[in-house]
Amino acid sequence: MQDLDLHIGEGADAVVNFILDHFTPALDAIAATIGFVTDGVRDALVFAPAPLTIAVIALLALWRVGWKFAIFAVAALMLISGMGLWDRMMETLSLVLAATGIAMVLGIPLGIAMARSRAVQAVARPLLDLMQTMPAFVYLIPAAMFFGLGAVPGTIATVIFAMPPVVRLTNLGIRQVHHEFIEAGQAFGCTPMQLLLKVQVPNALPSIMAGVNQTIMLSLSMVVIASMIGAGGLGNTVLTGIQRLDVGTGFEGGLAVVVLAVLLDRITQSFSAEPQGFSLRRLRTVFARGDEAEPSGTLVARKA
Repeated sequence: MQDLDLHIGEGADAVVNFILDHFTPALDAIAATIGFVTDGVRDALVFAPAPLTIAVIALLALWRVGWKFAIFAVAALMLISGMGLWDRMMETLSLVLAATGIAMVLGIPLGIAMARSRAVQAVARPLLDLMQTMPAFVYLIPAAMFFGLGAVPGTIATVIFAMPPVVRLTNLGIRQVHHEFIEAGQAFGCTPMQLLLKVQVPNALPSIMAGVNQTIMLSLSMVVIASMIGAGGLGNTVLTGIQRLDVGTGFEGGLAVVVLAVLLDRITQSFSAEPQGFSLRRLRTVFARGDEAEPSGTLVARKA
C-alpha cells in the first residue's frame, strides 16, 4: 500500500493546464465582469466623503436596530478613521459587498432550484459540502492561477467560499413553507412563478436573510485571507502586522475587521424581522397611543 500512487496531483495540474489553454477568453470575460463590479463598488465607497458614509450608516443603524447601536456605529467608525484605516476599510467593504452580491445572484436561484427539484439537490449538495469543508487557503491557488493577483481573484475565491449558506438556507426556507399557504395560492389561481414570488419567497424570507447574513460574515473572513493574493483592504494591514511581528499594526487591523463585522452582522440580521429602531410609523403609533390615553386620564381625574 505504501507504493500506491494515484497521481491525483498530476491530474489536477493537467486539468488546470487544459483550462488555461482552451478557456482563456472565457476566464478573461469573467475577470472583466467581476472587476467591473468590484471596482465600481470600491470607487463609489472610496469617493464618498467619510462623514457622509458615517451619517448613512448611522441612519441605517438608527432605523433598523436602534439609537444605542447608531451611537456605537458612529463612535466605531470615527475610531477607524482616527487610526488612518478608513480607505482600507472601504476597500474591504467593497470586496465584501461585491462578493455577497454575486453570491446572492448565483446562490438564491440555485437554492430555489434545489427546493423544487430533487435532481438538482442531489447534484448540488455534494458540491456545497465540498465548498464548505475545503480549507479557505486552498481556494487561493486556482483563483491566482486562473485570474492572477489582485481584487478579482480575491472576490472569486470569496464567492466560492461564502456562497453555500445562502444556497442551503434558501433551499430550507422554501421547503419549510406551510402546505396550507401553497394550497391557498393554488386555489386562487397562482401560476408557478406567482406562487414562488408571492407566497414561497415572502414566507421563506427570514431563512433567506439568515443565509445572506452568514454569507456576509464568511465573505469578510475570506477577504482578509485573500489579501495574500493581493486583494487589499484591511487584510493587508493584518498581513503586514504578521510579517513584521508588529503587534500594534496587527491589532489595529484586527480591531477594524471586528468593528466592520459587528456593523454588518447587526444591520443585516435586522432585515429578517421588523425594524426595531426609529421609524415614522412607530412614531405615529406612539403619538396615537398618547392621544387615546389622554381622555381616559382626564376622565379619571375628573371623577376623583
